[in-house]
Amino acid sequence: MKRLWDDLYKNRIWLLMVLPGTIWLLLFSYLPMFGQVLAFKKFRIHPDGFFASVMTSEWVGWDNFKYLFSTNDAFVITRNTILYNLVFIVLGLVAAVVTAILLSELVNKRLSKFYQTGMLFPHFISWVIGSYFVFTFLSTDYGLVNDVLGWFGKEPISWYSESKYWPFIIVFMSLWKGIGYGSIVYLAAIVGIDKAYYEAAMIDGASKWKQIKHVTLPMLKPLMIILTIMNIGRIFNSDFGLFYQVPRDSGALYSVTNVIDTFVYRGLMNLGDIGMSTAAGLYQSAVGFMLVIITNYIVRKVDEESALF
Repeated sequence: MKRLWDDLYKNRIWLLMVLPGTIWLLLFSYLPMFGQVLAFKKFRIHPDGFFASVMTSEWVGWDNFKYLFSTNDAFVITRNTILYNLVFIVLGLVAAVVTAILLSELVNKRLSKFYQTGMLFPHFISWVIGSYFVFTFLSTDYGLVNDVLGWFGKEPISWYSESKYWPFIIVFMSLWKGIGYGSIVYLAAIVGIDKAYYEAAMIDGASKWKQIKHVTLPMLKPLMIILTIMNIGRIFNSDFGLFYQVPRDSGALYSVTNVIDTFVYRGLMNLGDIGMSTAAGLYQSAVGFMLVIITNYIVRKVDEESALF
């Protein structure tokens, strides 16, 4: 025990530095876990407050989960959630790595910083604002795209009523918003690669492509695997703003824009069913946790050093 207190005292400065983050994690990540019990209850508001409401609400077991997946939309929302996230993971990884490599090869560092700032900017833009950007281009009456089509004698397209275009629009908007942040993460890793590896490759006559293939990509491999594992853990979660705000909640697009998060939100707003919403969140977290464990186990079998844990 004395040794423990000595270690705490010796590292008190570092412990104080991480204390705000630890408190935030406890308050906003661990404390709310007790609310998961609502997934198994029929929540009813009690005049004595929230805790009284939780304690007095009727226990219904798995009924909230049955309701979530017994609807006609269960297959559609699950399919959309998984397929979109698979595309986001693959294209996001490729786009971020390629962009990071291109930025690292720029000789003019001021120009590189300018590009980084410009690409990172969309990451901080709310999807509410982003949806108005999209509407500026796709508005039936005043949209830029329809104006261009009119110049070529084409009929205007009712973008918010035609679902066939939206899988591509959704994917494009996701890349537009996320590529900047993702590329900077990989760019930081590239900057940290020892220059001696590139010098040795140049001495051996390696071209720029071979340097990327045999030095840069192998060095980025562990980071790519770790980030992919973490993204797989969120494969049942969706960016709510992307699927709700950007299509402007158009009912004609539900077949390709309705995912678990938007379905739960509409159910909560229309029915006020907090139990079902909590059940959906618990389901997403549980499945995500299992996918991380399984994916990490597979990676450990193939390459133990590249595993997350």
